[in-house]
Amino acid sequence: MSTTTPSRAPLGPLLAFMRKEARHLLRDRQTLAILLLLPLAQLLLFGFAVRTDIHRVRVAIASPSPDASVAALRARFAHGGRFTLLPPVRDAQAIEGLLRRGALDVGIVMEPQGETVGTAQRPRQLLVLVDASDPNTGTTMQNYATAVIRGWAAGEGGASGARRGVTIEPRVRMRFNPTLESAYLFVPGLIALILTLVTALMTALSLSREKERGSFEILLVSPLHPWQIIVGKVLPYLALAMINVATVLGVARVVFGVPLRGSIALLLASSMLFALVSLALGVLIAALTSSQMAATLAALLGTMMPSTMLSGLIFPLDSMPAPLRLLSSVVPARWFIDIVRGIMLKGIGVPELWQELGVLGLMLLVLLVVAIRRTSVRLQA
Repeated sequence: MSTTTPSRAPLGPLLAFMRKEARHLLRDRQTLAILLLLPLAQLLLFGFAVRTDIHRVRVAIASPSPDASVAALRARFAHGGRFTLLPPVRDAQAIEGLLRRGALDVGIVMEPQGETVGTAQRPRQLLVLVDASDPNTGTTMQNYATAVIRGWAAGEGGASGARRGVTIEPRVRMRFNPTLESAYLFVPGLIALILTLVTALMTALSLSREKERGSFEILLVSPLHPWQIIVGKVLPYLALAMINVATVLGVARVVFGVPLRGSIALLLASSMLFALVSLALGVLIAALTSSQMAATLAALLGTMMPSTMLSGLIFPLDSMPAPLRLLSSVVPARWFIDIVRGIMLKGIGVPELWQELGVLGLMLLVLLVVAIRRTSVRLQA
C-alpha cells in the first residue's frame, strides 16, 4: 500500500493577499498617518508629562508687622528655585481669597514677634495654608514649603534666636481636602473623561459610520441646514452625557463622600457647556476623517489622551515644559476640571470662574463655526 505526502500550499495566493492589504492601508492615508503619529505622540506626552516634581509653586506671606525675620523668610522662598513669590498680602483672609480663586498654592500667615515674658519670648506662631484640592500635589507643595521654613526657623531660633529664647511653631492646614482623600482629585477628572467619551468619541464614531454607509447622501436632497443636521445628531448624546453627570455626582456624594460646596445649578450648566464643546469637537473630527477607524483614532489622539495627560487630572501642569503647558491651554478638559474642583471643593462661583467659563464658551463658538462649515462642504461635495 503506497502513501503520498501532501504538497505544501503555494505561497502565491498568500503573498497576493498581503500585497492587497498593504495597498489598501497605504491608500487610507488618514489612518496610516494616525497610526504612525499616535505612538510618537504617546512617547512625547508620557516622556515629558509623567513627572512628580513641581515647579513654580506660588507662595504669599501675610504678616501684620513685617520685620527682619519676615524679610529673611521671603528671601529664602525667592531663592528656593521651586517657588514664585507673590507680593505681600494683608492677613489670613486675603490668603484664603487667593486660595479659593486658584491664584495661590501656599499661603503663610505670621503673627507679630512674640512678646517677652521674663527672660524668654513667647513662641512666634506661623500658619501654613496649602491648597490640597489635588492631594498629591498639595502634599508635595507642603513638603517643599516646610523644608524652606525649617531652614529659616533654624537660623532664626539658632544663631540669634537662641540668645533671645525665640522659637517658631509652624502649623500646617490643608485647605479644601484636609483628609487628603484621593476621590476628591479623581471625581472631577472622571466627569471630564466620561463626558469626553460619550460626546466627542461617540459622536465622531456615529457620524463617520453614517458616512461610510452612505446615509449622508440622503441629506443632500433634504431641506435641512447643516446646523440642523448637527443638532439632530448630537442632541441624544448631550442628553446621555447629562444623565451620566447626574449619576457620577450622586455616586461621588453618597459612596465616596465628595462634597459639593458650591452651586449644583452652576455645576450642571458648566457640564453642559463642556459637553457641547466636546460634541462640536466630535463633529469636526467626523467631518475631517473619511472612515470609522480614522475617526476613532483621531478622537482618541485629539480628545481622550490630552484630557488624561494635559488637563492636570493626574500630573501637575506646573511640572511640564513650557511647550506642553502652552498646548494644555487648548485642551477643554483642563478648564473644565478647574471649574468642577472649584465648585465642588472650594464652593466658588462665576466671579471666580469667569475666565474658565469664558475660555470654554470661546472654544464652543470656534468649534461650532468650523464644524458646520466643514460639514456643509462635505454635504455639498
